Amino acid sequence: MTGVATASLRQATPATASDPRAALTRCAWILADEGHESGLAGQLTARGPRDGTFWTLPLGLAFDEADDASWLLIDDALNVLEGVGSYGIREPNPATRFHLWVYRARADVQAIVHTHPPAASALAAAAQPLVVAHMDATPLFDDIAFLPDWPGLPTADREGELIAAALGTKHALLLAHHGLLAAGRGVAEATFLAVFIERMARLQIDAAKVGGARAVDGGEARRARDFLRTDRIMNATFDAWARRAGRRRGRDGVAS
Repeated sequence: MTGVATASLRQATPATASDPRAALTRCAWILADEGHESGLAGQLTARGPRDGTFWTLPLGLAFDEADDASWLLIDDALNVLEGVGSYGIREPNPATRFHLWVYRARADVQAIVHTHPPAASALAAAAQPLVVAHMDATPLFDDIAFLPDWPGLPTADREGELIAAALGTKHALLLAHHGLLAAGRGVAEATFLAVFIERMARLQIDAAKVGGARAVDGGEARRARDFLRTDRIMNATFDAWARRAGRRRGRDGVAS
């Protein structure tokens, strides 16, 4: 990716790479609190302990219902290898298939968030890319792609190939007529990007009422991005969001 993937962003710390389930649970709670739920749409995944394995939630389990025991370990054919699931559900979402194409194409990606939140979906419905028009959008500068065509439900290999190709070497993607995707070097980064995509989409829609969103200076945006996308900032932000989500549920928000 131009300027972002390897040059200016540090490698994510692998603190939860061996078992990311606690972090994934906090990610699910955070996204539920941020309004990312949309029926059965949306999936959260992370790489598993062996090559070609991935953690994901059972089909139909709401983000708000996730706990550390909910996660299923699947292989690249969506077979369940480990995990009991929740509420008697032990079946992965078939749309998780397209995540596998991203993981195959991107060795640096450790976790993926795909959701259909309201503001990002509104931009997607209008086939409008996200504009980096605010300081809080600068983590996405030169690191969010746009897929202008909807390939249909992402349950087959063709859709996975198209989405992985559209993402390219970037870490975020807005899919026209669909939703958002955040591909992180860890769960914290994927969550961080997904949250700010939706918040900045909402801001862009609001700005349209008062003259429209105006892109910030590219040089300043790059400098801000390179600071805000450090592990220290992203992890601290994720931890604060996780503690808040835990408090709201009377649960431990620490993803240790």
